[in-house]
Amino acid sequence: MLGQRPTLASLAEREWDLIVVGGGITGAGVLLEAARQGHKVLLLEQQDFAWGTSSRSSKMVHGGLRYIAQGDVRLTRDALRERERLLRDLPGLVERATYLFPLRKGKFPGRWPMTAVLSLYDFLAGIRDHRFVSRRELLARVPGLDATGLSGAMSYTDALTDDCRLVIRCLLEAARLGGESLNYARATGSRRDGDRTRLTVEDRVSGEQAELSAPVVINATGAWADRLGGAGPDAAPRIRPLRGSHLFVDPARLPVDDCLTVMHPRDGRPVFVFPWEGVTCVGTTDLDHGDDLDLEASASAAEVDYLLELINSQFPAAGLSRDDVLSTMAGVRPVIASGKPAAAGKAPSKERRDHAVWQADGVVTVSGGKLTTFRLIALDALAAAGLLDARAARRARRSNAPLFRPLPEAPLQVDQFLHGVQDDDALIRWVLENEAVVHLDDLLLRRTRLGLLRRDGGAALAPRLRALTGEILGWDETRWDQEWQRYQALRERFYGVPPAERAAA
Repeated sequence: MLGQRPTLASLAEREWDLIVVGGGITGAGVLLEAARQGHKVLLLEQQDFAWGTSSRSSKMVHGGLRYIAQGDVRLTRDALRERERLLRDLPGLVERATYLFPLRKGKFPGRWPMTAVLSLYDFLAGIRDHRFVSRRELLARVPGLDATGLSGAMSYTDALTDDCRLVIRCLLEAARLGGESLNYARATGSRRDGDRTRLTVEDRVSGEQAELSAPVVINATGAWADRLGGAGPDAAPRIRPLRGSHLFVDPARLPVDDCLTVMHPRDGRPVFVFPWEGVTCVGTTDLDHGDDLDLEASASAAEVDYLLELINSQFPAAGLSRDDVLSTMAGVRPVIASGKPAAAGKAPSKERRDHAVWQADGVVTVSGGKLTTFRLIALDALAAAGLLDARAARRARRSNAPLFRPLPEAPLQVDQFLHGVQDDDALIRWVLENEAVVHLDDLLLRRTRLGLLRRDGGAALAPRLRALTGEILGWDETRWDQEWQRYQALRERFYGVPPAERAAA
C-alpha cells in the first residue's frame, strides 16, 4: 500500500533504475509498467496524486467516435482494445454504459452515416452492440428530451470510470510490485551527470530538500511537460493546454439513466449528459487555458452558461439554473500542439489527441494522449527510455495477461468503487491508512468525491471525519481547523458555481 510517506533523505539513499515525475494517469501507468518489468522505480508528484487532469476528465474509458471521423482509426482501435481490457480487469471501477446519440430530421449526422461509423467502432472493439432506437423508445428512456424533429437515436456502448480512483488503483498495484510513490514532492530542477540524471526535489509537506538520481527520468507531468523536459526558452511550446469544464447537477432536476451525446445549439459541438456516482454530469467545454497552471483550474461563468444553455435546449421543460448545480469541475488537457497556434484559428476541438514522446537534457518526456490508452503510452515511454527493447515492447502491447489483481485486504468498494458507499467508515479508514492522504481535500475531492457530490461539500460529515483523522492521522483540533478552512476555501473557489456575468450597461 502507499502507507506512510517516506522522507526524501531515505529515498535519496537508494539506487533507482527510473524516476517518474508526475502522478496523473500517465505517470501512474509508467510506474506500474516499470514495476511489472522488475525495475526499481519511484514516482514523484508535486501536488496530490491525480490533482491535475486525471481527476477532472469526463470519466470516460472510450475509443472516441470523433477520432474515426477525423481519420484516426489506429488511435480508436487501440483505445477500444484497452477499454475492453479494463472492463475485464477492473469490474466495478470501469463499467460498460449505454450511450444514446439522438437523431433529428435534417440534422447531420443521420441514421445511416452513424450506423456505418458505429459498425466500424464495434468491429475495432471486437463486439457488436450498436442498434437503432425508435423515437417512442427514446422518449420513454429519456423523459423530457426535446421531441422537435426527433426521429430516434443510435445506441452503442462505451465505459465510465472514476478517473482519480483509476490512478490510485494503478499506484496500489505498482506498490504491490515494489514501485514507490510520493505526493507533494516537487522536482525543482534536473541536470545530467555522467550516466545519471540528478533531480533536485522539495518535499512540500516537511520543507526537506534532497537530490535524487537515476539513469533515466521520465517526465509525465502532462500540461506542465514543457517545464521539465521541454525545448529551450526560445522554442515553441510542445503543449497546448485546453480546459474542459463540467457541471454536476442534482439528479432530481435532471434524471438520466443513459449517457446522452447531444449537440450544442450554439456551435454544434457534442456534449455529454450522463449519470455518474449518483449525480448527473454535463460536459465538456473545450477552450484554450491561459491561466497559471499551478492554480487549480476552475469553470468560468461563461462555461457554466454554455452548459446550462445546452441542458435547457435539450430538456426545455427542465428550466435548470445555477441553483441546480451542486458543483463544477475543470481540468486542463495536455494536448500536443499541432504547430498552428490558437491565434491562427485552429479550434481546440480539432487538435489531435495523440500522445508524443521526446528527449532533452537526459529527460524523456511523454505527454498528450487519452485516459483509456495509459498503458500503451507508458510502454512507449519505457521503450524511448531504453527500459524496454522493441521485442519486449511489442510483446507487452499484445499481452492479454491481467493487469490488476484483487485487493483482498481492502474493503470491496476499493476495487468496486462505482458501487461503493463513499461515506462508509470502512472505506474512509482504508483510504486514510493506505492511500497517502496529506490534506482534507485529498480525501474529499480525490480519494472520494464527497466534496463534489454533496451540496454541502461534505459539511455534515465533519464530526465523523474530525474523529477519524484524529485517530488515524493524528490530527489535533488545530490541524483539523486548518484543514477544514483550507478545504472549504478550495471547494468554493475552484469547484463552486461562479455567479453569472453582469451584462454590459
